[in-house]
Amino acid sequence: MNYEELFARENEAVRERLELSLERIRAVVDEHTAAAPYDRYFKETAAFILMVSEFCQTVKSGAYRKLGLEELKAWNRRLYRDILPENYESSYANPAWGARELGPDMGPVLSYVYTEIRGQIAFAAEHRLTEITILNELFIEIYNLFEGETPSLQSVKDVIYWFNSDYTDLTVDYRVRELLDPSLSFGKDIVTTCDLNDLRYLYYYGEYVSDEELNIADFLNRLPQETIDRMADTYTEGYRKGFEVMGRDLSKKRTVAVLYELGFERMVKKAVENFRNLGLEPVIYRAAVWSVNKNPSRKRGFHGTSPNRQYDYDHRYDSALYMKKGFTDRKLAVLKTAYETWKKQAGDYGGPAVIETFGEEGFRPENKPEALALSEKQEKLTIAHANDSSRTVNQYVPGEETSFTIIAFPKPSIGKNFREIFQETIRINTLDYEVYKNIQQSVIDRLDKASHVVVTGKEGNRTRMTVKLHTLEEPDRQTNFENCVADVNIPLGEVFTSPVLAGTEGTLHVSSVYIGDFQFKNLLMEFRDGKVVSYSCDNFEDPQAGKALIKQMILKNHDTLPMGEFAIGTNTAAYAMAQKYGIADKLPILIAEKMGPHFAVGDTCYSWSEDTAVFNPDGKEIIARDNEISALRKEDLSKAYFNCHTDITIPYRELDEIYGVTEGGEKLPVIAGGRFAVPGTETLNHALEEGGALL
Repeated sequence: MNYEELFARENEAVRERLELSLERIRAVVDEHTAAAPYDRYFKETAAFILMVSEFCQTVKSGAYRKLGLEELKAWNRRLYRDILPENYESSYANPAWGARELGPDMGPVLSYVYTEIRGQIAFAAEHRLTEITILNELFIEIYNLFEGETPSLQSVKDVIYWFNSDYTDLTVDYRVRELLDPSLSFGKDIVTTCDLNDLRYLYYYGEYVSDEELNIADFLNRLPQETIDRMADTYTEGYRKGFEVMGRDLSKKRTVAVLYELGFERMVKKAVENFRNLGLEPVIYRAAVWSVNKNPSRKRGFHGTSPNRQYDYDHRYDSALYMKKGFTDRKLAVLKTAYETWKKQAGDYGGPAVIETFGEEGFRPENKPEALALSEKQEKLTIAHANDSSRTVNQYVPGEETSFTIIAFPKPSIGKNFREIFQETIRINTLDYEVYKNIQQSVIDRLDKASHVVVTGKEGNRTRMTVKLHTLEEPDRQTNFENCVADVNIPLGEVFTSPVLAGTEGTLHVSSVYIGDFQFKNLLMEFRDGKVVSYSCDNFEDPQAGKALIKQMILKNHDTLPMGEFAIGTNTAAYAMAQKYGIADKLPILIAEKMGPHFAVGDTCYSWSEDTAVFNPDGKEIIARDNEISALRKEDLSKAYFNCHTDITIPYRELDEIYGVTEGGEKLPVIAGGRFAVPGTETLNHALEEGGALL
């Protein structure tokens, strides 16, 4: 049964409701029953819905795929025109414009409604008529409130609350299914059946398509097949190795989630072939569309370049409109039911394989007072719900039975040296496993003699951190640090541990670091007993705005987080590439974390699987899988996890020393004066010398 046949019966069942809703919406365009200034809002929103209906019919009839490239570009521009930066200031999708035109209270609420309705573009591309219908009906219900006298703000909020609550049976259940069910093959069909040399395929997703996607797809199409194979093989082999090194049985798994950005389909197509050879059927799904399923700090699933990052930022907390205890209780109940429904698919699921990108200019958001925001009570409610949801997911998809892999490649927006940087990234992603394994073992052997580690900065970097290590009761069989080579995190190049929190303290400072879409300037965090006690950055003139950004994007709205990881990156080749091309401030954390010591706040690297033994290539067991907080799972699971893990790296150029200190006070240098100082690591320094050869 193909994708369209899966939904044929459901679409037919809702068709009459859809037609009735469209008939009513057509009438809205010509009516004048809503008073000014709301009349214009409803007419423009109705016109948008009718445009998407036309798009849906064009897709369904097959005419869309017969259009030429320029015609498809025109359709894409038409669908996304209102939120592009040059038009956004006067778009109802902009809460600031909504507040100006419709009032400071009602405007942002109606901006949310318009934004949610914009999700119809994705549903039209996939021909999911139920989702389109219920959004039409939401619009009509709210419009009816405005016919005659202007309704109270609360009455509009009530409609929105019950809409989101009532339809979690659809929105949440379908999201769980599309994460797990390989029969939902909309994206996979594009990758595997379309002629990828014909760039029209990019428009079939229904996502925004910029020159970025067109350029990267065209670039990949020009690469020799052996290069594509090398990229895909590194990616899929990293996934396989992840199971191997963690002692997990891949043969028990049947599916893998393949997550990527538009333009990388040629690599993804080869990866699909590789995964099938491993006995895994890929699951390819879209980044969340409904606000109820969105993560405010990342997109998970296939997507294109954002048409407007400020638009995404403005709507990151739209859930504030309906985030109440009753709603989270219902959403959690639906989540549990959904996983029970899709229990077999959950058991088959092996975990995600992610292709990230980098190269875009840093985004400096505007904090608009008109944008919806979570109250302090809602922040705590959201955190509690995330914890409850994670426990449910782990029940059906146990962390100790799955793995993952992540790899990253540059986008053309990185600049004029894109082609050279892309080729260099491929080389860095495929560095010699054995060479680094032996080098990193030398570092681990020295660190395992220490009771704690000290990290200091230089040249304006104010870092001075003390990291407390676990006691090795049997040093001949035990180790504190994992020897991380090319498996789950590509490229290779780090040794890491979960610190003891008591005794871990000091100042962490970095002049510039990318975390998600945000480039933090002069990020400063203070730790006491392994927990964040204060923080700041220079992203805004107003220090409070900087603190708010850190709390949202790094602390994930927690008041504090523990240090879940301390690591030392060894990939000096990646650092040399960054210096050569001047792209250090554009690299994703996946690569940047290998270019110096890094500290992660949140859960440990072993969250949800701390009781599973993990061994290094030398046979020693890594005992530092817990800290004082994760150990609470044995008493109260709700206190053990934060459902986040955010890395912050100090680049080599800002690093002075890393050294271990034994119980007797002996100093054990690992890095001195910014250079590796352990016998056996000398090769790493070649790339750190100006003009030095890359490893």
